[in-house]
Amino acid sequence: MTATTKNNDIRQLDELTAGAFSAPTSGERATRVRAWLALDPSAEQLQDVFRELGARDKGAARPVRERLDEIRRAKGQEVLAAEWAAKAGVLLAVAKLNIADALAWQRDAAKAGAPLSKEPLLTVKSQLADRVRVIEDLQHRVQVQREAAVLLAQRIEVLSTKPWLAAQAVWDALRGDVAHWQAQAAELLADTNWPSVDLKFPPLLDASRGQLLVVWDAFQSALAQAVAAAGDAAAPLPPVLVWADELRQARGVPIEAQPKPQKLRIDPEQRQQANGRVSDVLAKLEQEITQGHGKASAGAASALRNALKEFGKIIDDGLENKAHAALAAAGEMEGWQRWRADQLRQELVAQAEGLLARPPGQAVGGRKMQETLRRLREQWKQTDQGGVANHGMWKRFDDACNEAHKVVEAWLDRIKAEAAEHRTQRLALIEELKVWAAANTSALDDDWRGFHRLLHQFGDRWREGGHVGEKIFAELQPLWQAAIDTAAAPLEALQKLSLERRQAMIEEAKVLGAAPILRVDAVKALQQHWQAEAQTVPMDRREEQKLWDAFRKPVDEAFERKTVERQKAESALGEHDRRVLDAAKALDSANASGDAQRIRGAMAALDAALRGQAQAAKQAEPQVLAAPAHAASADPATLPQTAETQQADGVAAGDVAPDTVTPEAVESAEVAEVAEVAPATKPAPRPKPVVAVRGDDRPGMKKSEPVPLGRGGKFGDRKDAARSPFGTGRGDARPAGRSDERFDTRDARGRGLDWTPAPRLGDAAFRAQRDALERAQLALRKLASQAHGEALTQLLDAWQKRDPTLLPTVQDLGSRVVPAARGAWVHALGAASAAAPDTALLRLEMAAELPTPAEYIDARRMFQLQLLTRRNDPTPAQTWAQDVTQVLGTAFEEKNERRLRNVLKVLLKS
Repeated sequence: MTATTKNNDIRQLDELTAGAFSAPTSGERATRVRAWLALDPSAEQLQDVFRELGARDKGAARPVRERLDEIRRAKGQEVLAAEWAAKAGVLLAVAKLNIADALAWQRDAAKAGAPLSKEPLLTVKSQLADRVRVIEDLQHRVQVQREAAVLLAQRIEVLSTKPWLAAQAVWDALRGDVAHWQAQAAELLADTNWPSVDLKFPPLLDASRGQLLVVWDAFQSALAQAVAAAGDAAAPLPPVLVWADELRQARGVPIEAQPKPQKLRIDPEQRQQANGRVSDVLAKLEQEITQGHGKASAGAASALRNALKEFGKIIDDGLENKAHAALAAAGEMEGWQRWRADQLRQELVAQAEGLLARPPGQAVGGRKMQETLRRLREQWKQTDQGGVANHGMWKRFDDACNEAHKVVEAWLDRIKAEAAEHRTQRLALIEELKVWAAANTSALDDDWRGFHRLLHQFGDRWREGGHVGEKIFAELQPLWQAAIDTAAAPLEALQKLSLERRQAMIEEAKVLGAAPILRVDAVKALQQHWQAEAQTVPMDRREEQKLWDAFRKPVDEAFERKTVERQKAESALGEHDRRVLDAAKALDSANASGDAQRIRGAMAALDAALRGQAQAAKQAEPQVLAAPAHAASADPATLPQTAETQQADGVAAGDVAPDTVTPEAVESAEVAEVAEVAPATKPAPRPKPVVAVRGDDRPGMKKSEPVPLGRGGKFGDRKDAARSPFGTGRGDARPAGRSDERFDTRDARGRGLDWTPAPRLGDAAFRAQRDALERAQLALRKLASQAHGEALTQLLDAWQKRDPTLLPTVQDLGSRVVPAARGAWVHALGAASAAAPDTALLRLEMAAELPTPAEYIDARRMFQLQLLTRRNDPTPAQTWAQDVTQVLGTAFEEKNERRLRNVLKVLLKS
C-alpha cells in the first residue's frame, strides 16, 4: 500500500466518523467517535477505524475496541446458545426424559457461560422446565393414587365390621369410586410422559391397583352372598363373621361360641431363641427412638415388624406387647420427622426467596450467591432423604433459586469477559518480553542489576495480570516460561560464571584463614573483590547469603583465633597493665582535686608508666650510679617528652581495637609483646658518610659565609626558624644548613635511631589511660580558663577602684604579659586620670581582630588610613601592652570597660 492510498483511506475514514481523525484534541476525537458509534456501524467499519485510530490515539480508540469486544462476545454467546440449544433439543426429542439430565443441562449451560436468559435458550429452558414439571406431576399423582387406593381399601375393611345393610347402602358409591380410581390410573398410564417417570413409581401403581381390586372383589362376593342369604334361608352364609352372625340371628339360629384355639406347645429352647432375636431388634429400635434418629428408627421399625411376622406366634405375650408399643412410638416419630422436614423446607424456601430481597447496598455477590445456592440445594436434598418429598414447596424453592441464579449468570459473564481480557493482556506481555529479550541480549553499560530489576518487573506484571481459568493458565504458562527463560539466559550465564568466581574466592578465604599468620591486607583485598563481584552480578538473595556465609566463615574463625591469642598476650602482660591502671587512677584523683601542678605530675607519672620507665629506672639504677657522666650528657632527644606527645605515642602504640580489621591492627598485632629497656648510655656515633656537593658561589651558599636574613614577616616565616608545632612533636625541625646525615638520623616513621617501642597495653588498660588523659587535659583547660577569667576580673576591678594592689601578679596574668608591662600598668593605676583612650582602644581592637562598636567605625577607618602612612611604626599587635597602659591611665567608664574586657579575653590567652 502506497502513502497516497493510505492517505485516501484515512480521509475516507475521517469522513465516515464525522472528522474523528482530523479533530485537534483527544477529547474531541473521543466525542466524535462516540457519536459515530451511536449510528451502529458495521463490524468491518469498526475494524478499519480501530486499526487506523488505535495507532494515533488509544484513548479515542477505546470505545471502538469495546464495541468490537462486545461484537466478539456476542458472536461467542451465539455459538454457545446454538450449541446448548441443540443439546436441549436432543433431550426434548427423546421419549424418556431423565429429570437429572434436564437439571444437569441447565447447570452445565450456566457453568459454560451460555446466555440462558436470552433466546433461543430461554424458550428451550422453559420447555425443559415444563417437561420436568409434567413428569414430577405424574409422579405426584402416582403417590396420590396410591394413597387413594389405601383409603378405599380401609373403607371396605371398615364396612366389613358393620351390618351388611350399611354396606349394601354404600355399595353403589363404592363401585363408582373404584371405577373412578381405575380410570385415573389408566389416564396416568396413557400419558405421553409416563415413560419418563422414575422407575420406582410404576410398580407402586400396579401394586396399589392389584391390592384394591383384590379387596373390592372379595367385598362384592361377600356382600352378594349376604344378600342371597337374607332372601333364602338355605343359602350359605357370607365369609364375613359380623354379617354371618347377623344373618344367623335373623334366622333364629343361636350363635355358637367359637372355641378358643389352643396354643401349640413350643419347645422352650426355640422360644428362648425367638425371644432373643426379637429383643435385640426391639432394643435397637428403642435406642434409635431415644436418640431421635428418624431415618434409622424407620429402618429399625421395619426390622422389628419382620421379626414379629417371623417369631410373633412363639414369643412371650409381654415381649409382644412391648414390641407393639415401640412400633407405635416409631410411627409417632415418623410423623414428627415429616413435620420437621416441612419446617426445614419452609426455612430453605425463605432463605432462597430472601437472596434477592436484600436492603440496598447489601446485594450478594456472584461467587457468594453461587455458593449459597449450592448449599441450599444440598440441604434440600438431605431433607428429602429424611422424609417424604413436598412438591409444592419444591416448586417455590426451585423458582427462587432459578431467579437468584441470574445474578450468578451475570457474574459468570463478567468473569469470562475479564478472563478473555486478561488472556489478551498476558499474551501482549509475553510478546513485549520477547521483543525486550531480542533487543537486550546484554546489559546496557554492564548494569546487570538494572537488567535483573527489569526481569523482576516483568515477573511482577505477570503475577498481577489478573485471574484466568486453569485451562487458559495451563496454556499460557509454558509460553511465559519459555519467554522469561530466553530473556534471563544472559544473566543466568553470567551468574554461573560469577558463582565459579565466588567459589574460588571461598577457597582462597579458606587458605588465608588456615595460614599461621593472618594477612589482613589480603583479607581486605579479597573482601573488596567479593563486594565488587556482588555489586556487579546480582543473584538470588538466599543463594548469595549462603555463599557469603561460606566465604566469611574461615576468616571469622581466623580472627577468633587471633582474638584468643591476643587475650593470652594480654594476660601475660598483666604487670605492666596494672601499673598503667594505677597511674590512670592516680591521674583521676588528681583531676578530682583541681590542682594543676598535681595533675601535670600525675600525667608525667602515667607517661612513665606507659613507656615502662618505672621498671627501666629500677633496672638502670646501677648503671646510672656507675656512669653519671653518660647520664648527664645524654641526648635531649631521649628525655621524656611532653604530656601531649606522650599521649600521641601511647595512642600510636596501643589504640588498636581487637576487632578492627585494618592493616594497622595487623601491624600492632605483630609488634613484639614486651619492648626491651632502652640502654642507659648513648650508642657510639655512626661514621659520617661522604656526600658529593656541587660548588655554589651564590650569596649565602658558601660554607664560610653566614646565611643572610630575609625581611621580617609573621612569626615563624624565617628560613632558619623551626617548623610548626605539628612537626616539632615528631622531631621534624631541622636547621637551615642541613648536614650530610639527614637521611640517617630518622627511621621510616620519623623516629630517632635510639627510639624503643613501649610495651603493648591490654584493651582495658589502654582505654583507662586514654580516658584519664582526656579528662586531665579537659581539667587543665578548665583551670586555665578559670585562672584567665579571675585575672581579667581582678584587672578590671583594679582599674575601676584605681587600686594598684588589686592588680594580678605576672604569673596570674599569663605568659603574654611581661613584668615590665605589669609595672607600667601599676604606674598608670597609681597616677592621675588622663584623657579619653579612643585611639588606644581602637589599636587594641585591631590587635585582637575584634569588631569595633558602630559609633567608632568611622574613627577606626580613619586610623587605619593613618597607619598606612606610618610604615615604620610598630603594629597594634606589638604595642598592645602600652595601649592597655594608656587605657588604665584614664577614668573608668562602663562602655570602655566592656571594650577592654572583650579585647583582653583574646590578648591574655597564651
